[in-house]
Amino acid sequence: MEHLLELYARPYDPRYPVVCFDERPCFLIGEVMEPLPGKVGQVAKEHYAYEKKGACSLLAAIEPRTGNRLAQVHTRRTKREYTLFFQALAARYPDAVKIHLVQDNLNTHNASSFYEYLPAEDAFALAQRFEFHYTPKSASWLNMIEIEFSALARGCLHQRIPTQDQLEQEVLALVQERHDQRIRIHWQFSLEAARDKFQRYYVKIQAGKTL
Repeated sequence: MEHLLELYARPYDPRYPVVCFDERPCFLIGEVMEPLPGKVGQVAKEHYAYEKKGACSLLAAIEPRTGNRLAQVHTRRTKREYTLFFQALAARYPDAVKIHLVQDNLNTHNASSFYEYLPAEDAFALAQRFEFHYTPKSASWLNMIEIEFSALARGCLHQRIPTQDQLEQEVLALVQERHDQRIRIHWQFSLEAARDKFQRYYVKIQAGKTL
């Protein structure tokens, strides 16, 4: 936790951008009965019954300081999709010396994925573009991409979308809109605030230690 909070607090340097990444499943939901037509001044009404039509995966990244965003929708979320996404992400920062990448500990989330789908020299070159920073176990809230996912859920993913093509069209349009507006994330939880809030846990850990 302290490592990530220190990373977020560093002065902005375009040569070393801090980017937050994650992926989330998106379920495809169809209607069993056509919704009632909307009327002026009334919310739209839909039948409680629905039809499951499968799932797909949304991969997304955000640079909180600038509002730079990237998103892709894939049928699956394997090492292949992870590699494709990181190739596109690296291309977004051609002048960066190193991209600080915040992500969770999913087994596909490491540079070994690159070697399964790229020649060794290309995989090595891609891996050198990133420095990975992992969130602690059960602490995904420390990854700012979760804030962006929440905004996307409110903006379009809350509705019933029956096909992957439609979902991709709607979610990528929203991501592009937010990207163009350069909507940034203003992170408020500092290292000092963490130490104050969780002081009892620091004391508990230190109490059992002897020097």
